[in-house]
Amino acid sequence: MSKKESRQKVFTLLVEVGRNEGDGLPEQATGGALMCYASGVDEAEAVRETVAILKQADLAPLDVSGYGTLDERLAEGHDISDDEKALMQRALDENSVIVAQMTPFFDDNA
Repeated sequence: MSKKESRQKVFTLLVEVGRNEGDGLPEQATGGALMCYASGVDEAEAVRETVAILKQADLAPLDVSGYGTLDERLAEGHDISDDEKALMQRALDENSVIVAQMTPFFDDNA
């Protein structure tokens, strides 16, 4: 295992997105939230990579909230499913960003 691989961690990120042409969100949506697992040597790198990839996918990232690594989340008492752990491992193995869930937002006043 190389030094670079051993330094990589996976971070859980919640990304709020606005609307953009071709973003894949439902027509009536005002934006959305994406739960992502992103690899990086630190959370800042994971955020930068995630934002860059989402922009390439015609999404419009507005805000990113970090929830830490698997170990940090477990230490905080988060309940993490085996499926979620498998997605985190995939992000680490592939040195990538995995979008685990996309939730569109709708304006209740519209």
